[in-house]
Amino acid sequence: MSQGQASIPTQPRAKQLRACLLCSIVQTPADFRKHGCPNCEEIMGMKGYADRIQSCTTTHFEGVIAVINPEDSWVARWQRTSKYVRGMYAVRVKGRIPEDVEAELESRNIRYRPRDGTDQD
Repeated sequence: MSQGQASIPTQPRAKQLRACLLCSIVQTPADFRKHGCPNCEEIMGMKGYADRIQSCTTTHFEGVIAVINPEDSWVARWQRTSKYVRGMYAVRVKGRIPEDVEAELESRNIRYRPRDGTDQD
């Protein structure tokens, strides 16, 4: 999964950045609309759907980490992003995924772990 790469937004668009509530990747709304989430599009289904982007991403996040080599990065392991694509990730993301996404994760036997720091390892 980590062969891909997310685009890195330019400074003028920094105020518009949004973080995925599931994987915490940080992109512009236009990137989410055009490409969806590069890590969890299959589950989140944001590509082309502005209302889905609003419910599955947030502007309320803290810190940004640039992950260049996810498989070898101790920071990526610590953030639980080592299996994801290269890109920018939020350290903490405020908010929860929609109920339908949480139900989909449960049906796949995947445990949802909020990225707001409340679920510690």
